[in-house]
Amino acid sequence: MKMAYSPASPFARKIRIAAIELGLLDKIELISPIKAIPVTENEDYAHKVSPLRKIPALILADGNVIVDSYVIAEYLDELAGGGKLIPASGPAKWQVKTDHSIIQGMLDALLLCRYEKMLRPKEFLWAEWADDQFKRAWDGLARFEAHPDVLTRPLDIVQIGIVCVLGYLDFRFPDCGWRKTFPKLNAFHEKMMQRASVNTTLPPPA
Repeated sequence: MKMAYSPASPFARKIRIAAIELGLLDKIELISPIKAIPVTENEDYAHKVSPLRKIPALILADGNVIVDSYVIAEYLDELAGGGKLIPASGPAKWQVKTDHSIIQGMLDALLLCRYEKMLRPKEFLWAEWADDQFKRAWDGLARFEAHPDVLTRPLDIVQIGIVCVLGYLDFRFPDCGWRKTFPKLNAFHEKMMQRASVNTTLPPPA
């Protein structure tokens, strides 16, 4: 298997953490860097891998491609025997899928906020829109802070996703003050940083 990724991508980091925890990282060849920034042409990737030009993308030995970080995580989980990071069935499965969908939306919002400030010509910058995107992620953090049971259960894809949100905040929004506002998430993050899978996949210095 090969995975198209960028070391700075929180979505790709999620898969790298999951692969390490599942004991599958040595079966995946990492391909980087992949240009996935808006208004940046990458026609070869668009035609051969994903027309959406998003990362990560998992390229299987038979040439088939799996996209979307949750779908890739689900594939790897099944490859490792199933039920490791994603419950196989029942209410727990749907709760994890729902929680992860919220996390996915939080990361999407942070990425849009980042792109608005980084790529938009200054004369067209819509500050209120960017602030609204950031608040969506912030409100998501408040939700998980208010439900600490999510943070204390056995490791799953939701916890991995939360770690990636917090790591991306440190990487791209270092002055946002999430640690002071969300002490339970801070304690959770400190504990998770003791795992090699989390510690060794931090994004590179900005």
